[in-house]
Amino acid sequence: MEIFQPQTYAHAVPYERFAELRRTTPVCWIDEPAVGAWPEGPGYWGVFAHADVKRVLRDPETFSSHLGGTQIRDPETPEDLRFVRAMMLNQDPPAQARLRRIVAAAFTPRAVRRLEETIADRARELVDAVVDTGRADFVEVAADLPVWTLARIMGVPDRDRRLLYDWANRVIGYQDAEYAGLSTADAEALSPLGREALAARPATMTRPDGRPLSPRSRAGLADMYAYAHGLATAVHAQSGDGGEGGDGGDRRDGGDGGDGGGIVGRLLAEGLTDDEFENMFFLFAVAGNETLRNGIPGGLLCLLRHPDQFDRLRRDPEALLAPAVEEMLRHWPPVMQFRRTATCDVTLGGREIRAGQKVVVYHASANRDETVFPDPDRFDVGRTPNDHVSFGFGPHYCLGAHLAKTQMRAMFGQVVTRMPRIRPDGEPVRLTSNFQNGLKHLPVRWD
Repeated sequence: MEIFQPQTYAHAVPYERFAELRRTTPVCWIDEPAVGAWPEGPGYWGVFAHADVKRVLRDPETFSSHLGGTQIRDPETPEDLRFVRAMMLNQDPPAQARLRRIVAAAFTPRAVRRLEETIADRARELVDAVVDTGRADFVEVAADLPVWTLARIMGVPDRDRRLLYDWANRVIGYQDAEYAGLSTADAEALSPLGREALAARPATMTRPDGRPLSPRSRAGLADMYAYAHGLATAVHAQSGDGGEGGDGGDRRDGGDGGDGGGIVGRLLAEGLTDDEFENMFFLFAVAGNETLRNGIPGGLLCLLRHPDQFDRLRRDPEALLAPAVEEMLRHWPPVMQFRRTATCDVTLGGREIRAGQKVVVYHASANRDETVFPDPDRFDVGRTPNDHVSFGFGPHYCLGAHLAKTQMRAMFGQVVTRMPRIRPDGEPVRLTSNFQNGLKHLPVRWD
């Protein structure tokens, strides 16, 4: 079915097909054919209605994140599955609660408020760099804000932050030929740790048996994990506990954390295992920036395609910026779907789902459900209430949602006030991905 095919999304999100499915078969079976070198899968149940999506997301006892992970494709080997199960996204309560508690302190509204001024300053700097040119690829303008913000949170040196960008490209763009092998970091500009990590990058994304190497596996991101362990070693040294780190052993002897080393210091202080530490680093470095890299350019494209709403926002940004950001997230959900696995036989949307079958909820469809959102295809910067599920729902609701919205408000505050009559300067180019609702290029110009 075209719903699964990554190439479908290189053209557009199939919202008309989603609407048809909500009317006729809101829970339906979707085949999982081979795509390029990636083998055929067993298929899955797609869930398209808002109420059913919420039901799945709030019931981890029936719809597990842990059994098979949260990506449609099953991990390629039992070892890959064991590894990804250590990630917070791929755990169920109560085990998930421990890791969620560790991360939550970095994303409280109070913690984000302390960052707001620096985020606003960075958004201003990014616009300063291009505003006099009158034209730019907005994807490149926007991409640095989440990377820069996360580098500060993680304690990554500023000159290494481009590595975060490249790691995310590899993961979110593995279905896209342009992004799959993209490497933009300048080795000469990196720190010694960054250069060491770059040397560990896999030479090929193919396994010895010819199967593709998952970019989410430990081997597929060997350079990122080498960097994570090197950074951990530096944080140990700074904390004065003399720990070696990075030797592949258990991390239960971590230093005191505190504010040293950013979130890495906090993770070490909590005594995570290697698998947990590596997966948590992945969560920040990749999952933490991919949402904004998609959401900010996508939000601008929504405004460009609805000039009446753009004008409305310009006239009253103080009142409308916050609801406009929510509407951008609804209209352009950065992540289009997530997977769960049924733990038992269950009926959903009138369909009988068997234990062990994959269940994939489509946020992009739920956000256009006409039973929840009046005139759902209309982009309305003043829409309220706005019960979108772009950041999930239930126990896995995104901890970074508040930080993401803060960055979006900072960037669009600059766009609205400092880029008069911004308009398209060519056709946008979409990412080929059935998971990420991304733009590779968004050429714009302004007066």
